[in-house]
Amino acid sequence: MMAANDRPVADAVRGHWVDRHAPAAVRPYLRLARIERPIGWWLLLLPCWWSASLAAIAAGRIGPDAWHLVLFLVGAVAMRGAGSTYNDIADRDLDARVERTRLRPLPSGRLRVRHALAFLAVQALVGLAVLLQFNRFAILVGIASLAPVAIYPFMKRVMPVPQLVLGLAFAWGALMGWACLLGRLDAPALWLYAGAIAWVIGYDTIYAVQDIEDDEIAGIKSSARFFGTRVREAVAACFLVTVLCLGLALRGAGAGPVGLLGLALFAGHLAWQVWRLEPRDGAGALRLFRANRDAGLILFAGLTLDAIWQGLA
Repeated sequence: MMAANDRPVADAVRGHWVDRHAPAAVRPYLRLARIERPIGWWLLLLPCWWSASLAAIAAGRIGPDAWHLVLFLVGAVAMRGAGSTYNDIADRDLDARVERTRLRPLPSGRLRVRHALAFLAVQALVGLAVLLQFNRFAILVGIASLAPVAIYPFMKRVMPVPQLVLGLAFAWGALMGWACLLGRLDAPALWLYAGAIAWVIGYDTIYAVQDIEDDEIAGIKSSARFFGTRVREAVAACFLVTVLCLGLALRGAGAGPVGLLGLALFAGHLAWQVWRLEPRDGAGALRLFRANRDAGLILFAGLTLDAIWQGLA
C-alpha cells in the first residue's frame, strides 16, 4: 500500500508509470522533475520547435534541422526538471500550505533539500551538455535564459502577475531555434518570443484557476487572483496578443499559406479554450491547460509543412 505522503499530487497524470512502476526510492526524484506531468516539458519544448521550423522557412530549408529537434526535446525534459526542482526548493514552505502541492517530495518529507540540490545539479549538467552542441551565439542565448528562471520562484511573493516572469523563461525556446540555425536573432524570432510569452501568461492563468482559494489563504500572488472575475477576458486578451505577434513573426519569416493555416487552426484552438473556461472549475481548467500541447503541435505541424512545401517548390 502506498504511504500517505507518497500519493501523487492532484494534477499528476493518473496511472502514470512513475506512480505504478518506478522504485519507491527513485519515485520522489522523478516527481521532483515532474516526469509524471509531461505537459510541462511539452510547453517548454514547443516554442523551440516553432522557432526551428520558422527559421527553416526563413532560410529556405526543407524542414527544420532534425538533430536540433531531438536536442531540444532532451534539453526541454532536463531543464524543465531542473527548473521544477529549483522551484520546489524555493517554494517548499509555500507548497506545504496549498492543497494541490503539499504532497510534493519536499513539503511531504519524502526528500531532503540536500538531495534535491544534488539532483538539480545532475539535471543542469544534462542541459548544459545539450546546449554545448550548438553554435557559440546560441550557447550565449541559452545561458541568458537562466536569469528569468532564477527569479521566477520569488515573484509570486511580490508580483500580482508572476506569470509574466514565467513567460520570459518558458518562451525562451522561441529564440533558441532561430539562434541555433542562423547564429543570430532577427525580428521574426523576437515577435515569436513575444507571442510565446503572451501564450504562457494565458495558459498559466488558466492553470492558476485551480489554486485561487488556496493561494488567497497562503498569500500567494497569481494572475488568476489578480484578474478575478475577469479571468476569461484576461486570457482572451493574452491569446489575442499571442496570435497577433505570431502573425507578425510568420510574415517576417516569409511563411506561406500552409503556415498561416497552422496559425489559424492554433488561434481557433485558443478561442475554444476561452469559450470553455469557467473561473471556478479547477478540474476543467486543468484539462484546458493540458490542451495547449495539442494547440502548440498544430502550429508546429503547420510551420514544418510550410517549410517543407516551400523548400521543395
